Amino acid sequence: MIAGAKGHHLAPRLPFATMSGELPEVSDNINPTPTAGYKPGEKKSIQEYQSLDAGDESLRRWKESLGISSSATQGAMDPHAPRLVIHSLALESEQLPDGRVGIQLDRPGELEKVAKMPLQITEGIEYAVTIQFTVGREVLSGLKYIHVVKRAGIAVDRMEEMIGSYPPRAEPYTKRFAPNTAPSGFLARSGTNTVRSRVVDDDGTTYADFTWSFKFTKA
Repeated sequence: MIAGAKGHHLAPRLPFATMSGELPEVSDNINPTPTAGYKPGEKKSIQEYQSLDAGDESLRRWKESLGISSSATQGAMDPHAPRLVIHSLALESEQLPDGRVGIQLDRPGELEKVAKMPLQITEGIEYAVTIQFTVGREVLSGLKYIHVVKRAGIAVDRMEEMIGSYPPRAEPYTKRFAPNTAPSGFLARSGTNTVRSRVVDDDGTTYADFTWSFKFTKA
């Protein structure tokens, strides 16, 4: 699955708390869930993809439809370019005043700022996690986003989503994950939710691993 392919919700989402106020049992495993019988395919450089049956016009059009074009090759020429850079992470909702709250991860000091002043979203709304990222140097396959949310050191939510496979290019990609509903009530609004986020590929290589926080506010 290359750029533009849809991600899949890999693990069922659990609510932060039941209506009775009891916290569900949630795994705090930040590693990807193995897929039985799945073996990652052979890795190829962008140049190898480019030269694959170069004389086949239909295959050339297919590769270009996947984003593996001459422009991608140009974007992969810098051997020092990072393989993946996460530019931002946001919580998006039509019910938020500005439509979103987020973190500009490529801005120095932003995570330290969020640690002191967590993101805030309103209780009970539907929201979605969105990331913006750039791929450089080579095609990255089977990217996944995983995060574990803890409150007072106890895991209360876990998310694992497929991002997909992407060739390098200068313009950032944007991936919006399946929506979730924020819990409501005093328990939901008490304390700060600390999130550890990680981006990995189908070989288990980690490209990003960072911690941030958010709070639910009264509607």
